[in-house]
Amino acid sequence: MKAILENRYSHVQQLIIAIVSSFFGYHLYQEIVSPEKSQLTLSIMLVVITYALINTYGIKPERK
Repeated sequence: MKAILENRYSHVQQLIIAIVSSFFGYHLYQEIVSPEKSQLTLSIMLVVITYALINTYGIKPERK
């Protein structure tokens, strides 16, 4: 919790995670209901890219 408070980008990262999660959830639903309209591959790639970027830039807390 302390690392989250020290990192000034944590709110932006949480917002990005929420947006990507909703995007992925929508496309997963589309895959189940109507597979011909689904873009599940695109949303999986977006989840992987988001995970990699947040892991890269989100680990280091800001030093004072």
